[in-house]
Amino acid sequence: MKKKFFELIMLIGLLFTALPFSQASAATNNTKATDTSLAKIQKKGVLVLGTSPDYAPYEFQTTKNGKSVDVGMDISIAKQIAKDLGVKLKIKNMDFDSLLVALQTGKVDMVMAGMNPTPSRRKSVTFSNVYYKGGQDIVINKKDAKLYTSKKSFEGKTVGAQTGTMQYNMAKKQIANVTVKGFDKGADLILALQTNKIDGIVMEKPSAEAYGKNNPQLSLVNGHFNLSSDETSSAIAFQKGATSLAGAVNKSLAKIQKKDLINKVYLKEAGSHMETNTVNTSMFHYWKYFAKGIGYTLLISAFSVFFGFILGTILAFMRLSRNKIFKAVATAYIEFVRGTPLMVQIMFVYFGIGLIINLPALTSGIIAVSLNSGAYVAEVIRGGINSVDKGQTEAARSLGLSKSGTMRYVILPQAIKNIWPALGNEFISLIKESSIVSIIGVTDLIYQLKIVQSDTYRGVAPIVVAMLLYFIVTFGLSKLLAYFEGRMKHAN
Repeated sequence: MKKKFFELIMLIGLLFTALPFSQASAATNNTKATDTSLAKIQKKGVLVLGTSPDYAPYEFQTTKNGKSVDVGMDISIAKQIAKDLGVKLKIKNMDFDSLLVALQTGKVDMVMAGMNPTPSRRKSVTFSNVYYKGGQDIVINKKDAKLYTSKKSFEGKTVGAQTGTMQYNMAKKQIANVTVKGFDKGADLILALQTNKIDGIVMEKPSAEAYGKNNPQLSLVNGHFNLSSDETSSAIAFQKGATSLAGAVNKSLAKIQKKDLINKVYLKEAGSHMETNTVNTSMFHYWKYFAKGIGYTLLISAFSVFFGFILGTILAFMRLSRNKIFKAVATAYIEFVRGTPLMVQIMFVYFGIGLIINLPALTSGIIAVSLNSGAYVAEVIRGGINSVDKGQTEAARSLGLSKSGTMRYVILPQAIKNIWPALGNEFISLIKESSIVSIIGVTDLIYQLKIVQSDTYRGVAPIVVAMLLYFIVTFGLSKLLAYFEGRMKHAN
């Protein structure tokens, strides 16, 4: 039995890992055979752009008419490209290190995020022509301006860079004995710098200048890095082999460059938006961001609690069943889910299953969190049922109750009372753990926190607001659960 159990776990694991790669391989082979990337976009009438809006002046967010909108140089270029193609532009926001995965799995049609077309990236995606050339700077605290004058000053120090970027690898290779810490968002890097967790930030020159201009506590150092043309350039990424789409986009880029729209229009517009963001950086001014974030957090949590409880109940009964197949399947599922991180599960549902069914980010987040919660709820329910004395079952059966009737009227009511505190803890934990859905672009509270940090150039204040909101929600829920627990005890 143990051998079959482990074989089942291995089979499930292989299916989880092999499915995305097999689907991606098939997609790649199809692309090589016939490139219809441009035709498909023109047929559906929508060009989907993937970006990470925390990298001013390339892409960031601002408030227009009370709504959060994506702006920046890259966004302006993307709008012109969509216009030239005769289609609408749809923007999907997510973490930078998820963008190429989203591209390869068909979640987005192209990626713009100040991305450098490095040789390693060219192996997996197709790039457009270069549309902008910048440089690389190191952002430091102004009080340390005398300590750091070039990249050599950081030998033996700790620097930060955005995870998955060329800057991260460049710092490791070109600064001796340096420790490089990766962060998902630019705002996290600035916060780490200002709280002395790192000594400097390796950042693309335009973004470094944007932070320096809008934050008087920061200063810039020219790192004098040894850079190839790819490492000072930005290009648009497409699926590997999407040459027809890349060709059409290159025509738009040529028109933009001929008119010098980037320098004459797009960068000036981005600067204007950045100035607007810093006019009022109070947290109250951004209350709609936090309200939207807490709304999505509660929505995800409510659905996940509901579906997770149903799934957990089914799994608990399967594991308690005398049917060996049901028991083995439930055990394998529970052990596998509890043995893998929630973040990986969310990415698998969104990117892996998304190869077969194109699920929206919100739906993917709810499904992943529900599936994860179900495994933990199952063990709580199973433990509660096992905690009821076996004599209760024998007494009920001797009085003529059926097996199902005994479970329904005798065992479960007592089990629920026993497990209520544990279930409450699981539901409260779920609210906090749901914050990880922000990695796929779900606009929950953590996602909005990052946006406010990026827009206001303030690191700590948005965190404090988010902490208070989480506390209010979880404290309120704990009091509600305690009320019902008291009612149960009173009913005894």
